[in-house]
Parts: sequence; C-alpha cells; structure tokens
Amino acid sequence: MRKKFIAGNWKMNTTLDEAVALAKDVVKTMGDTSDVDIAICPPYTSLYAVSEVLKGSTVKLGAQDVHWEAKGAFTGKVSCAMLKSVGVTYVIIGHSEQRTYFHETNETVNKKVKATLAAGLLPIICVGETLEERKSGKMDAVIESHTVGAFAGISAEDALKCTIAYEPVWAIGTGETATPQQANEAHIYIRKLLTKLYGTSTAEQIRIQYGGSMKADNAKALLGQSDVDGGLIGGASLKASDFAGIVKPV
Repeated sequence: MRKKFIAGNWKMNTTLDEAVALAKDVVKTMGDTSDVDIAICPPYTSLYAVSEVLKGSTVKLGAQDVHWEAKGAFTGKVSCAMLKSVGVTYVIIGHSEQRTYFHETNETVNKKVKATLAAGLLPIICVGETLEERKSGKMDAVIESHTVGAFAGISAEDALKCTIAYEPVWAIGTGETATPQQANEAHIYIRKLLTKLYGTSTAEQIRIQYGGSMKADNAKALLGQSDVDGGLIGGASLKASDFAGIVKPV
C-alpha cells in the first residue's frame, strides 16, 4: 500500500514574514499527522526560515527547483548542496511552468533528477500535457516522453526515491479539473510506463501525485482512485485550512 503524499507548491508567493506565518499555521493545523507524508515548498528566499519552523513537526521542506551543477558561474541558480544546507528534503523538478516559461526540457529534467538523487534529496518529477496536446491526441506521447526522459539512466533503486506528479497543464490555475476517472487513467498509464522501465514490483511502489487544481472539495474523490497517491497542490496550499482540507480526507 503506497502512503499518500501531499506537497504544497507555494510558487512565487509569500514574503519571508508571510512564509513563516503560513508555515506556522500549517504545522499547527497538521498537528501530529503521520499517516500521510506532507511537504511544503516555499520560495528560495524563505527556505531556511521555514525549515526552522518545521523542526520537530511531521511536515517536510521542499524546494521548487534546482540546478544540476554543483557550483560555478550560474547566476541566479541554486545547487543541491545549497538546498541541503537549509534543510530541504524534496525538490520539484520539471514543473510545467518551468517547461513553459523557462526552457526546461527532458534533458535538463534528467540532469536535475540525477544531481538531486546523488545529493541524497528526493525528486518530485512533473509530467503532463497541455490542452492543445490533449486535444490533438498527443497526450500519451507527451507523458511518455516526459517520463522516459526524466528516468533515463536512473536505476530502479533510485527510481524508488522519486515521486511523479501528473500535471494536466490545462487544469492548472484555470478552474478546470480532470475528473477523478481522467486523472486515474493518466496515472495508470504512467505506472505502465514505469513497469516497462523497471518491472511491476518497482512500478507499484512509486507514488504518483495529481497536480491539477486539487482542492478540499474534490480531494477525496481524486485520492480515492486506485493510482492517485497524493497531490502537488498550488493555490490551495497558500492557506493552512485549505491545505488541511486536502490532507485530512486522506
């Protein structure tokens, strides 16, 4: 039985003070919840302060991205070692917004996954299609390209340390949501791809989150599906009570 995993992606929201206040609210609201894995992913500027708030709680710290190089002349980028030094456990890699706005590719995702794993951090790897790709019948091909590309050269042992987040890009920030059945079908397809790569045993252990506008009012139905193992939550993670509304139905 795969343990559910809910991660909040705060994106480019919250100042330092706001991030600390929100983290405190999340810790208080979650209490000693341990039957679900929980993480929050603030902006880089708040990682250390939030890590101090999370100490002693069941909530883990995640970062929204990372660079694959260890150090050097990469202005504006942050390395795995930098993230580890401020208490990060998880790293979101290949988010649709990185692909859309900042030239992320399957190759750069793969480099980041390898660097993250080598550093002892845990990747949350995003895959998913746009509305245009879905309408033109390219959904399966896109998901396969993202998944196979991300895991190129990754051992089965390391694959087990990864979480996949399925993002139907057309359902992010649009108010649209895939039906529970649509979401589950995509998750089942991803698991079939993982089975081809690593075999049934490994594929059955890898968690696949849903990352398309999950909220308290649809979380139970989505999380009740056979292959939906959690959620990568955007807007609904910016208020502790809303985030708890997703975690608690689990």
